[in-house]
Amino acid sequence: MQNFFMILVVSIIAESVWETLKMVWQNGKVSIDRIGALVVSISIAIGTRIDIFSYFGIDTTIPFMGIILTGVLISRGSNFVHDLLEKLSKSIK
Repeated sequence: MQNFFMILVVSIIAESVWETLKMVWQNGKVSIDRIGALVVSISIAIGTRIDIFSYFGIDTTIPFMGIILTGVLISRGSNFVHDLLEKLSKSIK
């Protein structure tokens, strides 16, 4: 069951990160606002060492991967992160 949980969490995070990164390029243009939000959020996540994978007890072999992906997720804003954590927490139960 633990392996299923890890696969579920990683798949939800991967989909969320991809959807966030797709916002950088829209309608044939680069979104400077989205890039700015990514830079600020990733910087904050690195500076505070916030890691969503470690929060759910998932170890990574690539240093800082969880922190950087957490920064990408944070760039979407608090409502998005709250909804994501709620979705992930429900998957635990």
